[in-house]
Amino acid sequence: MVTAKVKAVTPEPSSHAKLVEFLIAYRNWTQYVIDEIWGLDRIPSIKELHHKFYRVLRNQGFRAHHCHKIERRAREIVKATKKNRGSKPVLRKLTARLNSYDYRMDLNSKKIKLAILNGEWIELKLKWYNYLNKYLDGSWKIGEVCISYRDNMMWVYLTFRREVKLREAENVMGVDINFDSVAYAVFDNNKKLISMNVLMFRGLRRALHFKKLAESLQKRYPKSWRFIKWVRSARVRWLKRARNILNDSCHLIAKRIVEAAKEYNAVIVLEDLRKLKDRANGNNRFSWKIHLWAYRRMQSYILYKALLEGVPVAYVDPKGTSKTSPIGGRLTFINYRWVKLSNEVITTRDVIASWNLALRYLQMRGIRGMWCPDSPLDDGVKTRPKRGKPVQVSTISEIPKNNARATTT
Repeated sequence: MVTAKVKAVTPEPSSHAKLVEFLIAYRNWTQYVIDEIWGLDRIPSIKELHHKFYRVLRNQGFRAHHCHKIERRAREIVKATKKNRGSKPVLRKLTARLNSYDYRMDLNSKKIKLAILNGEWIELKLKWYNYLNKYLDGSWKIGEVCISYRDNMMWVYLTFRREVKLREAENVMGVDINFDSVAYAVFDNNKKLISMNVLMFRGLRRALHFKKLAESLQKRYPKSWRFIKWVRSARVRWLKRARNILNDSCHLIAKRIVEAAKEYNAVIVLEDLRKLKDRANGNNRFSWKIHLWAYRRMQSYILYKALLEGVPVAYVDPKGTSKTSPIGGRLTFINYRWVKLSNEVITTRDVIASWNLALRYLQMRGIRGMWCPDSPLDDGVKTRPKRGKPVQVSTISEIPKNNARATTT
């Protein structure tokens, strides 16, 4: 699945006002459902929510599918907030999710019609970008859309889906993601080393610098920073720049990793790093850095870029991969980063980790599936003796015609 963000305009001022009115009602009634179920001992099921709120929402002028989206969204927010032990959420953004029954898309004229309150339809003109034309070749299908209104501008988020056939990989590439670099090692099926490389980048460190500037400025004006225009604008500018640097760095590294995997026809093996930030809640310097470390974002970019190219991706348990010698014998630590193997070769822990990730995949490949973040009951972060049966990536299914695997991305 790919999401494209497109700016939209309403040809008529009256249509603009009606759409904003719909978004406000959508937000307020989602908040109403949240308030009603927040104090309950358990989170109601979708069926229970539908039975309780469907008629109420219909009386407000919402379509049937609007009601389903509001109920489901409210339940998702409450479930996620309680899981993180947060306070009752208060919605502020004006956004609405619409499925295919609530909009009509004309790709020729680049217009979209949206169903709003009381059975009315309004039309939006999309500001099309050339890079979006690749999704119009017939292989992509448009799914759910999201409408957002902020800073007096209307945005439409389009989701495109297509079926991708995964390649039959001949080699294995272990990828170790770090704060300043990404190391990868490529092996064949006989555990023979083919290639090894370290990709250096400074994106996360630069983003950390701008985030630190924004936080330092806010500390200088702890009570009044929201009301001083230049302080507020400087803080927003630095935080946006940090965000853009993170996105660009992750896209660049993900692209180079996928290109290397295509070159060597290898399956990409990533670390299952869920709940890493939960184990770094201290106040030391490393904990402050790790909360900006966009490892999950980089992994997600690698995953979707790989699926677009038909490159398979697997996740394995990373425990001990940077502390174990991949060739046997003792691993001697020279300092925190540099280590010496039993054959007197000196290298870094990052290379050792990528090496071990590839070897661990080769050891586990004979089992029916691979560990992945989709595994139930946090299976991917349990210690190996306590794990159940391996779980394959849930979005991959079998195609019996040509024995090729496919996934929807």
